[in-house]
Amino acid sequence: MRTGVYEAEAAVEADHWWFAGRRKLFASLISNLGLPKDAAILDIGTSTGTNLRLTRDLGFQNVVGLDASDEAVRFCAEKGLGVVKKGDACQLPFPENHFDFILASDIIEHVERDELVLSEICRALKPGCHALITVPTFQSLWGLQDEVSLHLRRYRMRPLLKKVGEAGLTVRCSFYFNYLLFFPIWAARIAMRALGVRFQSEAEVNSRLINRIFTALFLFDVATAPYVRPPFGVSALVLARKQSSG
Repeated sequence: MRTGVYEAEAAVEADHWWFAGRRKLFASLISNLGLPKDAAILDIGTSTGTNLRLTRDLGFQNVVGLDASDEAVRFCAEKGLGVVKKGDACQLPFPENHFDFILASDIIEHVERDELVLSEICRALKPGCHALITVPTFQSLWGLQDEVSLHLRRYRMRPLLKKVGEAGLTVRCSFYFNYLLFFPIWAARIAMRALGVRFQSEAEVNSRLINRIFTALFLFDVATAPYVRPPFGVSALVLARKQSSG
């Protein structure tokens, strides 16, 4: 991502409706896995630390982050959110069968060969353990945030699940989320392109009132998406498992 995006996200990730709501969704899924507090956890693509904040708040004590950016490592260190190593998601600097859980939220869309990241996730997971993967979806939603975040693509669910399966992971559950705001976000991005509006990050398009309203909407969204299984959403989530040996 561009430096300005890190700065914008670092300033808001603790309370912004998107980051807070997504942490709520992840927390629910992770809690259902019954991981012990000393489970070995990897967060790939830490950015400015929103998932490290999540795992800290859930009480996990053995968490490491990985990001290719010096800026991301710096922001996480300044916030005291734990250990973050600089490294390549396509060549994870960790041994095989090492982690009890891996988070890869909004990372594989940044990588030319996304299948390598998924294969590395499978390699680094212990047999029988899980990875939680999220991606941005629907090319029609391409906008400023994709450009400043240096995304290479947006996804549809079926091709994504195919890639996850080919990497050696078994899908446990999958669904789109942020479906309630799908059409408003689509319309806003069209308008921003037409008007030439520029920000360092879409996270800057906010106010106390907007954040309060969107937080309520998004919390309802992430609470219902796993059950409603909407046919569209701004993002997709996949919870996948590495098969047990033998």
